[in-house]
Amino acid sequence: MHPNPIFRQTPDARNIAFARAQGFGVLALASEGAPLMSHIPFLLSEDGAVAEFHLVRSNPIARALSAPLHARIAVVGPYSYVSPDWYGVENQVPTWNYVAVHLLGEVELRPQAEMRDLLDRQSAQFEEQLLPKAPWTADKMTPDVMDRTMRQIVPCRMRVDEIAGTWKLNQNKADEVRLRAAEAVEASGMGVQTGALGALMREAGS
Repeated sequence: MHPNPIFRQTPDARNIAFARAQGFGVLALASEGAPLMSHIPFLLSEDGAVAEFHLVRSNPIARALSAPLHARIAVVGPYSYVSPDWYGVENQVPTWNYVAVHLLGEVELRPQAEMRDLLDRQSAQFEEQLLPKAPWTADKMTPDVMDRTMRQIVPCRMRVDEIAGTWKLNQNKADEVRLRAAEAVEASGMGVQTGALGALMREAGS
């Protein structure tokens, strides 16, 4: 996370809401070699205390979880390159603006009997965002195919001990400078969700 405290003053409630809305991140834990990482959809409780997800049984992280391990889920939102020319003032340097929230805590495997309930709750959360489409449910699968699928994945849970958010939106610039950069970010389209990022930059008053 960015060390400048001005970018890390977002209340936990907003960080939690952001992570819940995104529902997708990178799970990382330490290993003897390079860190183990996996891209995962997840459910985060309303209070941000528990994250639930599943892994393919053959995933190296699932294999490593013979006992609970400390891990991190990194959730990334909109981001964009920011050219120094966009500020309209001298002596600036290139940078990137972005939103990211990290969930830190202990991950454990859960009993296999919990897998179907977790899958149903995960699919329900994402399917409801597709209304008016009729939601997909696991009942649409034949029982034998569903059983095979359930055997290939394992349920996991993280007890979230820390939530760290970085909202780097040029809060350290004067309002008129930040607003010029926001306009250019929106126009450039260089990054991901640059329109959303520009809107956040406009809201991030000094």
